[in-house]
This record gives sequence, structure tokens and C-alpha cells, in this order.
Amino acid sequence: MGRVYNFSAGPSMLPLEVLERAQKEMLDCNGSGQSVMEMSHRSKEYQAIIDEAEALFREILNIPDNYKVMFLQGGASTQFSMVPLNLASKNKKADYVITGQWAKKAQQEAARYIDANIIASSADKTFAYLPKVDKTMLTPGADYVHITYNNTIYGTHYNTMPDFGDAVVVTDMSSCILSEEVDISKFGLIYAGAQKNMGPAGVTAVIAREDLIGDAMDMTPIMLNYQTHADNGSMYNTPPTYAIYICKLVYEWVKNMGGIPAIHEINVKKAKLLYDFLDSSKMFRGTVVPEDRSLMNVPFVTDSDELNAKFIAEAKARGFVNLKGHRTVGGMRASIYNAMPTEGVEKLVDFMKDFEMNN
Repeated sequence: MGRVYNFSAGPSMLPLEVLERAQKEMLDCNGSGQSVMEMSHRSKEYQAIIDEAEALFREILNIPDNYKVMFLQGGASTQFSMVPLNLASKNKKADYVITGQWAKKAQQEAARYIDANIIASSADKTFAYLPKVDKTMLTPGADYVHITYNNTIYGTHYNTMPDFGDAVVVTDMSSCILSEEVDISKFGLIYAGAQKNMGPAGVTAVIAREDLIGDAMDMTPIMLNYQTHADNGSMYNTPPTYAIYICKLVYEWVKNMGGIPAIHEINVKKAKLLYDFLDSSKMFRGTVVPEDRSLMNVPFVTDSDELNAKFIAEAKARGFVNLKGHRTVGGMRASIYNAMPTEGVEKLVDFMKDFEMNN
């Protein structure tokens, strides 16, 4: 069969150009006579790949010079431990805003090591909105405040950055990194699993302000200490070499598309197509309050579990896959990351119109 439109929340679809380039270079990358999968991470050939990946990442995100970039393993979930172990050695307390399952897991993990205060939550309405937060709500002496910038499961997004004053802000950007321009200097640390909008599963990017590195708790394992990876260029041990290589190809693709401003413009158009239909439909409805809607993850439902199941089955038969919502919320979810072409969203909306007419 041909290529499907993959609306998975992650691992998600990659740009076709990236896959074709990887295919072309699979057996011989840059005249080396070997696949990137086979390269020694200590070779000059691989060093050139990871150096270029970091340089491109810095360029397209406009990362300031006083921030370190690390390509790590263990997924964003490992950052739930690394953040408190590295950033909360001073006062051993931090603030968390609970806006979904991943924010909740981040707080629960931090609570194993520090006083992880919940300063706001939207659990009362199944995380269908973002609670209002600002610097007046922060705990005195907290080492940092943690937010999840885009909530993959529930489809919410910080379209307006909260004012946390001079606090160190840590954020999980796994499902929205590279989708919009971000002022990196507003954050102390940003982490993002690659498998949603940046590359394949296996690598997690961390952007950390230099002054926040080097003061980890004494009990911090070597592999969970940011200093270890910052000092060794992400190669203290064997990194996820092939995943980093694919990320490099994605960064090149973003740059060639016109950079993040151009990508963001396309993302706004795609999301508007889907949200406009949901707002006008008599069968389907979005589940998130309009002001907090994500451009990347769009959850929606009908009023019937049976109809939801029928829609998902018929959609799959038509080449629209992975539209089933997360098991904790049900319904449907369309993840429309950078690699999803506008045509994919247009065709999905056309199918939804037909489904509504026939049911």
C-alpha cells in the first residue's frame, strides 16, 4: 500500500524528504562507505554529524551562547528525575503546574527527591484548559517552576507564556519543539523527546542555561548529571547515534522550509482547517477551550463511543491512521506535527464531512 497519513502522537511521521535522504545514505553516508548505524561515535565522521546537528539546532531555535545543548537518552521521562536532581540541590523545593498526565508524572517523580509543590492544576475539568498562574503563586525559595508547554494527550498549549518573574522556568516541549518561535532566554531549561516533532524515538534534546549546570545533588548518578554530558559533548558514553543523525536531517529540512517562522505559518493554517470544521460540525466537537488550543495535538469526540469507534475504523480504512485518542480520555486525537502536510489535514476534514453526512 502507499504512504498513509499518520496522525500518531508519537512516534510520529517524519518528513518524506528526510526518510528519502536517510534511505539514500543508508549504506554509504557522505562517502564513508558505511551506514551511520555502523559508525564509531569516536570517529571523525560521526563527530561531524553530531557537531552539525547541534549547530543547526542552535541556528533554527536561535539558542543563546550561554546555553548548553545535550542529546541524551532515556526519553523525556528521565528528565523528570534529572531536573530535580540537578536544579534543586540548593533549597530542595520546586513548583509544578499540573496540566496533564506528563506534568503529573514529572511532579510525582520530583517528589521522590524534593518538596514538589503543586501550585495549580486543571484536573478538575480533565485538563481541558490551562490554569492561570503567575509569579505571585510561586513558593518562596523554590529552585524552579516546571510547566508542560504543550500537553500531547489533552491538546492544550501555552499560547501566552505565564509571567514567573525571575524564577527559573523549566519546561517540557516534547510535542511542540520546532513548531513555533520561542524566546529560549525565558527558560532555565527546556527538554524534549524527539519522537513527536523532531526525529525518531531514542534521543531527548536538552537546552540548559550554563549557570544551572554543575550543582547536582551528591547522590546524583553520573549518567543523570547534566555536567557529565555537557562536559563530554553528549558523548560520555555511546549516544543514540542514528537518532541524532535523523534529527540533523530534520533540522536541515526545517531550515530549507524557511525556518521555524515559515513552519509555524503552515502549522497555524493546518490547525485552523481542523478547528474551524470542529466548531461548525453538528457531530464532532473539540474538547479544549479555544484560548488554550494546541497547534500540534487536536483531541475531539462525538457524543457516542460507538460512533467514535466506527469513525476510527473507517478512517483507518481510508488511510488516516492512529486517530484513536489516548486511553485515559478516549475519543479521537489528530496530531498534526510539522511533518504532516497540509493536504493530510484537508483530506481528513473532507472525510470527517462525509462521515458526518452519512451517519
